[in-house]
Amino acid sequence: MIKIKGLVKNYGLNPVLRGVNLHVRQGEFVTLVGANGAGKTTLIRIVATLLSPTSGETIIGGWPLPRHAEKVRQHIGLVSHQPMLYGDLTAAENLSFFARLYQLKDQADRIARALKEVGLTARQRDPVSTFSRGMVQRLTIARATLHEPDVLLLDEPYTGLDQDAARLLDSLLQREMEKKRTILMITHNLVHGLNMCHRSAILNRGKIVAEIDSSEVSPAEFLDIYAEMTGRPANRRERV
Repeated sequence: MIKIKGLVKNYGLNPVLRGVNLHVRQGEFVTLVGANGAGKTTLIRIVATLLSPTSGETIIGGWPLPRHAEKVRQHIGLVSHQPMLYGDLTAAENLSFFARLYQLKDQADRIARALKEVGLTARQRDPVSTFSRGMVQRLTIARATLHEPDVLLLDEPYTGLDQDAARLLDSLLQREMEKKRTILMITHNLVHGLNMCHRSAILNRGKIVAEIDSSEVSPAEFLDIYAEMTGRPANRRERV
């Protein structure tokens, strides 16, 4: 579903991605981990059609980027550092806007279901500007999954979520896996990411340096591999 070959991205004279190769099969859940500055967000923004690479090949669902970016956008859902929501609109109005944008059928039913899945039914008529950071993140996830995309791209989706909301997101992602969605997620929580996914890819200094099948290693072994591949011991947050 996602094929990346020899991907390079430079910002001026600063190389960020240095020849990334990564394939994510249909229905596979892959987490992308690495230290700050490794190039994770740049990589996911290229896959999301928000950035063009300096060179290399990116193919999503058989469509090469950036030539078929408009077509690809119909089949991806993105949760990034920007929620892409309107603060003066209610939760339901925000989802209604995106439902119209995607020309969805049964919009009212889809919106009601999406709000229920992220636990915001009771707040659907409240302006997003009154929401906490965690609530905004939950609505962002509802927005990203509203059109039932084939590919979910998640850049630190647990940011700002309390324990209850994090468990709710775990359940939602489990349901998305059962639907055979293809998921690529950036996370700093190495153990949680490993436990959630089929495979974890380690990005270091702009290259994929290891790909680990989650069923073949223990969390402790994975942390050791991460430290060896990056030269950085997993910090306390990464060990949670």
